Amino acid sequence: MDLLEAIKQRKSTRAFLQKEVPKELLEQIIFFATRAPSAINLQPWEFVIVSGQERERLSRILVKRMKERNISCGPDAKAPLPDRFLERQRGLMRSMLPHLPEGVDFQDFINEGSCNFYGAPSGMIVLIDRIFSSSRLMDVGISISYLLLSAHALGLGTCPIGLITAFDDDIREFLNIPDEKKVVLAIAVGYPDPSAQINRVRSNRVSPEQVTRWWS
Repeated sequence: MDLLEAIKQRKSTRAFLQKEVPKELLEQIIFFATRAPSAINLQPWEFVIVSGQERERLSRILVKRMKERNISCGPDAKAPLPDRFLERQRGLMRSMLPHLPEGVDFQDFINEGSCNFYGAPSGMIVLIDRIFSSSRLMDVGISISYLLLSAHALGLGTCPIGLITAFDDDIREFLNIPDEKKVVLAIAVGYPDPSAQINRVRSNRVSPEQVTRWWS
């Protein structure tokens, strides 16, 4: 699959086959991620991969902490969201609700699924050194986009997980990550389950005209 096709087709995967992803394939998508540009070539991204039983152990800890602390996935906004953003969120909910397991609440599915990497056999924890300002998160974000697209092009499914940052201390302790490193994002990685209806959901997208201004 070429890059343009990967961009057009990529969507988040929230149901995975219990099939191990070869280390060589994980190394390949990380290689592509590290080809991303960064300010003055700082390359501030780092990746920790956790797989198999260790990924399951980590998930059990995160689910437990999530329930103990009553943590929930949210927009992390500094003020109430304008209607245009709320409608995008509602659109995602409307598209996913028909495909959730019977009796499962949308927020519960997102919260527990995030902590459980949606059952993916591998999870990637994306880090940045605390020495950097928040401006360098832009570089990390570009790198992540390279990773997601390359994974999709190679037949893998991915789901970026932001809720994971609420458990920074727990993750660093479990994975022996130094204090000077900060958790930026987690990414579930595996082979998509083709029979899962939830994987057919595509979030609605605003038109380019709605988010673009031209001056000439």
